[in-house]
Amino acid sequence: MTTENKLSFTEHLDELRSRMIKCFIALGLSTLIAYLFSKKIFEILTKPLVEVMPPGATLIFTNLPEAFFTYLKVSILLGFFFSLPVILYHVWCFISPGLYQKEKKYILPFVILSTGFFIGGAMFAYFIVFPIGFKFFLGFSTDSIQPLPSIKQYLSFSSKLLIAFGTIFELPIFAVFLAKIGIIDANFLSSKRKYGILVIFILGAVLTPPDIVTQILMAIPLMLLYELSIWLIKIFVKKKEEEEN
Repeated sequence: MTTENKLSFTEHLDELRSRMIKCFIALGLSTLIAYLFSKKIFEILTKPLVEVMPPGATLIFTNLPEAFFTYLKVSILLGFFFSLPVILYHVWCFISPGLYQKEKKYILPFVILSTGFFIGGAMFAYFIVFPIGFKFFLGFSTDSIQPLPSIKQYLSFSSKLLIAFGTIFELPIFAVFLAKIGIIDANFLSSKRKYGILVIFILGAVLTPPDIVTQILMAIPLMLLYELSIWLIKIFVKKKEEEEN
């Protein structure tokens, strides 16, 4: 890192504000575009639940503005997904002055992989966790107890799961980053595997609703991602060390 790349504290704050404004603009524009398709998007989002609901059952809303605000929140959620590459790009650009020149070349792979892993986690939640989890929950209905989920509650529940699974799927990217700056290595993760599994189940309990099904459905891919992190560190960090030598 060269001297001219160093910025004062005030300049760092100015840059942070500038990048945050750009991220909010990207999020705002994406949200506006998503709102045009919010009803169709919400239909797609509720499909895993609707498919396992009893015949004749439907989602409801219990106060007049609830549907409007639900569609608005759907638009913000989708806007976040659309603007994620822009947000990740500005995050990387903000931290890149503290990196060496050869490390800055990872900006494009970082943005692509981070976006891909996040979307992959959200898709895992939608296609795997949602059908299994909703079928489990609806299994408690009886002739005298029928489900009437509200669209507000459903959106809150589903969006938390989508974001939680998208976030935990970033584990390999985060682990490789920590390895590249020398905080952890593959041997450390391998030797601490049993503690890692314990932390994984704790995260599953914290990030998901309080039921054993979704906790297990989060813990299983997390354990696989933990192993993937070890494998990626062995490949990429070793490759970096060989290039330096």
